[in-house]
Amino acid sequence: MKKKVALVTGASRGIGKATAVKFAGEGYHVIINCAHRQQELLQAQEEILRYNVTCTAFLGDVGDFDVCQELFDRIRQQYGSLDVLVNNAGISYVGLLQNMAPSDWEYVLRTNLTSVFNCCKLAVPIMLSAGKGKIINISSVWGNVGASCEAAYSASKGGVNSFTKALAKELAPSNIQVNAIACGAIDTEMNRWMDDDERSRLIEEIPAGRLGHASEVAELVCQLSTENSYLTGQVISLDGGWI
Repeated sequence: MKKKVALVTGASRGIGKATAVKFAGEGYHVIINCAHRQQELLQAQEEILRYNVTCTAFLGDVGDFDVCQELFDRIRQQYGSLDVLVNNAGISYVGLLQNMAPSDWEYVLRTNLTSVFNCCKLAVPIMLSAGKGKIINISSVWGNVGASCEAAYSASKGGVNSFTKALAKELAPSNIQVNAIACGAIDTEMNRWMDDDERSRLIEEIPAGRLGHASEVAELVCQLSTENSYLTGQVISLDGGWI
């Protein structure tokens, strides 16, 4: 039986890496990507290769359409198919809106939202030719409710949520499912700017009494990648009951 193929963007660390490793453990060939952290990306590739699958590591900013085109050209050449796309590439910006430079706004939107458009635009034709596909977008609870001092991040993730719902309707007749995971406070590098007191106060707000683990997000991604063709257009919160 032919192994399935999954692309995970932003996969050098955190949620992306955990997801890519999980797919490898399930027998998928995996393509991993990040924009800058080449050494960490290659370390992730090395870990994935232990699962007796192939792994293509692609360094480049998928917020740039031309770079994204290079990535998908390679996927077509090496695999000829793509079963699962996980749009995980993302950055945060914490600070007052009035102190935010227009270039910072554009960078957050390009990384978190335009990258999703780019990858979906290029993945959909491959999936259409196969008559099936799964797209999972990694979002945030702040895309649902907004966060003070994270206006750009919240806007980008709100865009991801609406994009997910719209594209799901567009692709449902073609047997391609599109869903998003709105993550709460996950214990990754993105949330390690907090000091111990801030971290403790945050945990007190979460009914589950802890931060989430990247492996838990990866588990849900893999569940959404199975053959449930009626589950589409959903933004599923994974936040320990927080929001």
